[in-house]
Amino acid sequence: MKKKLDVDFRKYKILGACNPPYAYKALQVEDKIGVMLPCNVIVQQVSDTQTEIAAVDPVVSMQSVQNEQLAGIANEIRSKLEKVIQSV
Repeated sequence: MKKKLDVDFRKYKILGACNPPYAYKALQVEDKIGVMLPCNVIVQQVSDTQTEIAAVDPVVSMQSVQNEQLAGIANEIRSKLEKVIQSV
């Protein structure tokens, strides 16, 4: 924020976490799913001693598209995101 807007803001990072094989898999069953893919993860400092990591739940995000074929893909992506976040 400081570099782009010249404003002071807590430590906050937006990480691009797109997984091309899963994106392709989802796009094969739903061509507009690209707008709903959970490709960002945030890491932010919430206090002097705490850092928070957050991501969109792909199951919730993709269920709004109403394509049953996406459910399995969304669950796989959720599992991978959970493992990454829990390992930090």
